[in-house]
Amino acid sequence: MASAITPLTDTQCRTAKPSAAGKVRKLFDGGGLFLHVAPTGAKHWRLKYRFAGKEKLLALGSYPEVTLLQAREARQAAKRSLRDNADPNTQRRIGRLTAGDASRNTLRVITHEWLDKHEPNWAKTNSSKIRLRLENEILPWLGDLPIGSITAPMILKRLQVVAQRGARDTARRIRQYMNRIFAYAIQTARAERNPASDLVGSTAAPIPGHYASIENPEELGNLLVDIEHYSGSLITRTAFALAPMLFVRPGELRGMEWSELDFERNEWRIPPLRQKLHQAKKLAGRGPDFIVPLPTQAVNLLRELQPLTGGPRRKFVFPSERDRNRSMSDGTINTALRRLGWSGDKITSHGFRHTASTMLNESRKWSADAIEAQLSHKDPNPIRGIYNNAKYLNERTQMMQSWADHLDELRAKAKEKTRKSIGAAS
Repeated sequence: MASAITPLTDTQCRTAKPSAAGKVRKLFDGGGLFLHVAPTGAKHWRLKYRFAGKEKLLALGSYPEVTLLQAREARQAAKRSLRDNADPNTQRRIGRLTAGDASRNTLRVITHEWLDKHEPNWAKTNSSKIRLRLENEILPWLGDLPIGSITAPMILKRLQVVAQRGARDTARRIRQYMNRIFAYAIQTARAERNPASDLVGSTAAPIPGHYASIENPEELGNLLVDIEHYSGSLITRTAFALAPMLFVRPGELRGMEWSELDFERNEWRIPPLRQKLHQAKKLAGRGPDFIVPLPTQAVNLLRELQPLTGGPRRKFVFPSERDRNRSMSDGTINTALRRLGWSGDKITSHGFRHTASTMLNESRKWSADAIEAQLSHKDPNPIRGIYNNAKYLNERTQMMQSWADHLDELRAKAKEKTRKSIGAAS
């Protein structure tokens, strides 16, 4: 009758020496587990077992990197596989393949696949916006995780960070992108469920058509002084200064290209692909350029910036700080506002449009049609819309110069009031 095997101790494992005869030593722990001591002194864990009537050997790692306790845990796992009629060696190979798939199927890899698949069907500005939002708000934190390991709370945490800085619409859109990315991962057998679908309504949606804006002239003057003193880069400062002056859509301003500017006519022509048009028109490239008359102040700002971002191989007037081949991030101006202490419920970059619309209409100097044409609001009659944009171009040119002059006056009044307050206090 064979004698029972006495389990090993860690001391025995640590002090085990190679065989004096130059042969392999095997120190058994029981249940097929043994420590293989090579003539060189190297120690490796092995598990002997039988499967389908054949004797097999499973490598469990080297000692002391794999401790005695860990080797015993691996033995128990192998025994469970055998009870389930599965070969531990086969299970090990499957595990390694799965680990390899996980490294190839990270959120970052699948996100870039999804973007590459759909970007040809998107307008260039929209494509750039989606990519930047994902790369700036999601991928630095979740990008290197296997997509199957990402949970709804992980995504929600990132959405809350975005929403808490006042960018609720951006947070809502990012959730939509994530929903589509996970759907793509499921379709391509890289994920089993979509955690982003559990987060519908998790971030408050902005009120449609409403953006925080300033309607008080004195308060606007104070903001203009703050903008003038903003200490960020020249690129950001210029875009920041033009936002209230030109009051175009933030995406149109960010994506401004040098090729669109005509300094002889003092005009900025925004092509159809970058306008807020019907998708079919965007894809077809139909429709006229939208003309933004440039006041003298805007031309001066742009000419000052031109040596920095202009040139034969430079496309964007306001390139990204990280990648000059892309336009500025959509959150740049809003972030600048927050740094100056202007909260998201007080003013947003899009709110400058409402501010200009309100004050221009209240001035009663300009026709409502000219103001609407300058805001590039969609006309239900496309033919009339094109006609009105052309018809009111002369009036819009005068209006834009008058508006820029008015902003200068508001800024000057705010400075004068501050100077008098300081003088009275001293």
